[in-house]
Amino acid sequence: MDTKTLIERACSDSKLDPAQGRIVADAFSALLSESGSELDSIAIPGFGVFESKKRLERINVHPATGKRMLLPPKIVMSFKPSALLKQKLQ
Repeated sequence: MDTKTLIERACSDSKLDPAQGRIVADAFSALLSESGSELDSIAIPGFGVFESKKRLERINVHPATGKRMLLPPKIVMSFKPSALLKQKLQ
């Protein structure tokens, strides 16, 4: 499902028009980006937790050439679903 379809389905279930839904989706995306850069987490009860983690730099070896490369540190976003969401999906 792409962003446009997600917004359309969410707006059809609620009383928002697609333009307002797009604003909400953009605001949520900006909030995730901002919290990710600050290494914060966002908890949504009944849904899950978005966490940002910092991966340290590491050395990687290319399997074909054996060349060693230094991979820089980076921040990654992860999602842990809540127990309620896991139960609904089963």
